[in-house]
Amino acid sequence: MFQYHTVPVTAFAQNCSIVWCDQTLEAAVIDPGGDLERLLSEVKKRGLTLTQIWLTHAHIDHAGGTGELARRLGLPIVGPHPGDQFWITGLPEQSRMFGFPPAEAFTPTRWLADGDTVTVGQCTLSVRHCPGHTPGHVVFHSPEAKRAFVGDVLFAGSIGRTDFPQGNHQQLIDSITQRLWPMGNDTVFIPGHGPESTFGEERRFNPYVRGT
Repeated sequence: MFQYHTVPVTAFAQNCSIVWCDQTLEAAVIDPGGDLERLLSEVKKRGLTLTQIWLTHAHIDHAGGTGELARRLGLPIVGPHPGDQFWITGLPEQSRMFGFPPAEAFTPTRWLADGDTVTVGQCTLSVRHCPGHTPGHVVFHSPEAKRAFVGDVLFAGSIGRTDFPQGNHQQLIDSITQRLWPMGNDTVFIPGHGPESTFGEERRFNPYVRGT
């Protein structure tokens, strides 16, 4: 059975999620933007073995701790899509611009594409490429658990910014309506910031995508 626990990290209160298989207690961490000691403490508290890092995209608040965590624990980095290579290359500069601790650039062990899957223990999640906020943004979806980890594509009551380099508003709307909505109105999504919601709730009330 698939389980998860979300830990807000960094000054940007980014929702970093620890996901695991309760049969094997193998875990992955989604978007370790920083505060690594706190994350590792949460992993240890639950008796989990961290085996991989999954990234939705490579903005500093989501990927800032990735290089250090991978190096320290020898973990593979899975994702995002190759469209975010320039953001990864620029992580040291991003950390200076936004006042984050120095961030290490890295090379993902495995890039992701639309339709791929990722597996932790006995749990498999599907991958959707959802560009717009960044060109290489991906989303992780567990149909069995009816949960989706959507990074900065969609929020409760809002949508991702598209004013960063290579952001695209129409692409973002298309990603939401064509890739997220088919996951089902009752699917709970964990956004990159703020509270969880359901796709059905956002289709009804989110002013940016209401009625789509």
